Amino acid sequence: MSKMALITDVHANRQALEAVLEHARANGAREYAFLGDLVGYGSDPAWVVDTVAAYQAQGAVVIMGNHDEAALAGDSDVMHEDARQAQRWTHAHLSRSQLEFLASLPMSAQRGDCLFVHANAWAPKDWGYITGRIEAMRSLHATTARYTFCGHMHEPMLYHLSGTGKAGDFKPVPGVPIPLLSHRQWLVIPGSCGQPRDGNPAACYALFDPRSQELSFERVPYDAEAAAAGIRAAGLPERLADRLLVGQ
Repeated sequence: MSKMALITDVHANRQALEAVLEHARANGAREYAFLGDLVGYGSDPAWVVDTVAAYQAQGAVVIMGNHDEAALAGDSDVMHEDARQAQRWTHAHLSRSQLEFLASLPMSAQRGDCLFVHANAWAPKDWGYITGRIEAMRSLHATTARYTFCGHMHEPMLYHLSGTGKAGDFKPVPGVPIPLLSHRQWLVIPGSCGQPRDGNPAACYALFDPRSQELSFERVPYDAEAAAAGIRAAGLPERLADRLLVGQ
């Protein structure tokens, strides 16, 4: 494997994805993994799906997220009303072939020592969240993969499990390489590309170099005003636009 860009929770945010892809290419990414939730909330689902499908055709890993699943039906009874309204709108604005692409996505994929999944490794179809060490340990115990990369949580975080079963967590500093020691298992949550929720509106993603076993979490400023304007123009809930500007 070459240096890989780990991108998740794009949420139909064209401006954020364009900025992240440009940043990743400039920083040596040669492979890509998209960890789910391509759509939902944002106003450019068709462009995002087509773009990610083109990357998949060139070998990228692409995983299904819960918002992708909900878009297939156009609704979800477990989501809040803003999300449900966005899913109905998204379904209506995707072509048959774009919906078929979303339907074809796997819940997880493994390449060598790397597991790619949207929510967690213990039950990918149930969409359970990793909110702390307990869930991180459960996910790490559910796989023999050395590295697990997942989305679903919109804030960047890194967890590890030592050979003695002790878990640790680390809130990363953007742009600082982290050595992923080979005697530990690692769980990487890159944070959301299209809808960060840690108070910083800059897009999140991560870069993993398997040769040096180094990982870096990245933040990429983008035109959030334009993304918010697109949401308003589409008639989607105002709150979905406002939150992009403050990273919430």
